[in-house]
Amino acid sequence: MTDRLITHLRHVDIGVPDYEKELEFYSGVWGLTKVAEDSGIAFLAAEGSPEQYVVRLRKSEEKRLDLVSYGAATTLDVDALAEKLLAGGVQLITQPDRIDTPGGGYGFRFFDGDGRTVEVTADVSPRKHRRIEERESIPVRLSHVVLNSTDINKTREWYERHLSFALSDTIRHPKIGDAMHFMRMNPQHHSMAIAAAPVQSLHHISFEMRGLDEYMRGTGRVKKSGATFMWGPGRHFAGDNTFSYFLDPQGNMVEYTTELELLDEDAWHPHVYDPSKDGVSDQWGTANNPMEEALGKETHNDADHSAFIAPPV
Repeated sequence: MTDRLITHLRHVDIGVPDYEKELEFYSGVWGLTKVAEDSGIAFLAAEGSPEQYVVRLRKSEEKRLDLVSYGAATTLDVDALAEKLLAGGVQLITQPDRIDTPGGGYGFRFFDGDGRTVEVTADVSPRKHRRIEERESIPVRLSHVVLNSTDINKTREWYERHLSFALSDTIRHPKIGDAMHFMRMNPQHHSMAIAAAPVQSLHHISFEMRGLDEYMRGTGRVKKSGATFMWGPGRHFAGDNTFSYFLDPQGNMVEYTTELELLDEDAWHPHVYDPSKDGVSDQWGTANNPMEEALGKETHNDADHSAFIAPPV
């Protein structure tokens, strides 16, 4: 798409009351690397990714999604996007400027249609990373983020109109209607998805593993750690990716995945999938419990009351 100014997902930032326990989980059990920490804020990288960090943890009185950060190709694209959003009536939190986080860069923040804080940056210095080896069961990179919305069609339309995201596929349940929209900004089937929920919140953060063997080893390793195992191991139909879902210590859901589908965007047409049909939620039929049981109230997460309230840093 010629008017698409966002290129990829950079990082997901969360605020958590039990900061030390979360940091121990992500930098230990989950397999991320702490690259910087200062005054109750930690930056966590994936060893296989050139992104400076893929998760930022911040000590907060209230559990919340601080922001979702995306990349742009150039500083000119950052400026162009800011102008486009202003012209479209979107509320900017900051103006495009140099940013002071690991890797630096140039970017700005704004509220999406539901009041989530979104950041777009360019000119961020790449982190020295490495090839993840065979049998090494740690994340290669951030894969995607899924957001809970009380009106997923309205949220989908906002991202299409203002950020030029494209719809890849939809999950539509015969009893509840549209349950999830998979959205893309590049050939990856989805970098963001929107899930129907009674509250606005974070649904899950997903991390890409090296391959099937590393994905299974990671699943087993996290299970043995005592982390709450939600659903998996299995393979979705939409996106064709594997899945193993866990809860972090604060009740946010995180996923190990691999082999997410890459699309020919010129030829792709969105599908509508019925999750009540066999094989749609889990092609392999290997997941530890049924989709309806696994994806109950825990996936709705705690209601996030930070709409239109920007994080302090």
